[in-house]
Amino acid sequence: MITSLSRIIKFGWQNFWRNKWLAAATIIIMVMSLLVFESLILFSVVTKTAIDILKEKIDISVYFKPATPEQEILNIKKIIENFEEVEIVEYISKERALAVFKEKHQDDPTIKQAIEELEENPLSALINIKAKDPQQYSVIADKLDNNEWRPLIQKVTYRQNQVVIDRLGKIIDLGNKAGLIITIVLALVAIVVTFNTVGLAIYSNRDEIGIMRLVGAPNAFITGPYMVEGIIYGIIGAVVSMLIIWGVVAWGAPYLRFFLSELDLTAYFQKNFWALFGYQLLFGILLGVISSNFAIRKYLSI
Repeated sequence: MITSLSRIIKFGWQNFWRNKWLAAATIIIMVMSLLVFESLILFSVVTKTAIDILKEKIDISVYFKPATPEQEILNIKKIIENFEEVEIVEYISKERALAVFKEKHQDDPTIKQAIEELEENPLSALINIKAKDPQQYSVIADKLDNNEWRPLIQKVTYRQNQVVIDRLGKIIDLGNKAGLIITIVLALVAIVVTFNTVGLAIYSNRDEIGIMRLVGAPNAFITGPYMVEGIIYGIIGAVVSMLIIWGVVAWGAPYLRFFLSELDLTAYFQKNFWALFGYQLLFGILLGVISSNFAIRKYLSI
């Protein structure tokens, strides 16, 4: 068995070097396929970050009438936290609301002077509500409108911002669906192209394979070298594609931060380098081995 395995590895290596130009073309296709695979991973990271940012910008603010006792507002907050659609509820007191307002307009002397001339805090206490799903804000708003403590509420911002919230919710939903569709389509394209390229490399050796069959060589001995060749394609493709992706990330990350300041793609890539390389290596080897096995069996009827 050891002797047979060593011969299979030896013949696979010889096949790789014997068809240098065809091997180079196959590796290029493999690299392109793995670049697509790695790009899909990074695309999902960017998409998820963008969607999380959009979600953070969506909420409902419930403003209470100035005479509403703080304890009553805190009791209402506990009730809202039990809504199944709600993820986070944040209470902001009148004092904190005023402090945030002052900080936001600290460079505006007119507003600053007007606040100083007021004898009492003109702002209302409020609670901010974030839903588990952006599509559920309308349900939360309906529950707020149909509660016994509705007379204590001065206003709910959902109705004023309903169009914006609904549009952002649709954008998030569309982004999730589009990312999944793009991933599936590009992955299928990469696999099909690699299958055909490896099949072409095997087809060029059809005469040699025919002779091996005539002399009674077992299928495992015939297909083995091509499995080894597929593994070599996968390893080289993984290494080259990771080097290319590394360069692209280093170049493009600063430009991406102009649009998504919360995402440091370079730091993410460095932190997860070995995991990403492992995925690339595993996918490349599987793609090479499966493509070789599929091609030799389908096109040469072994």
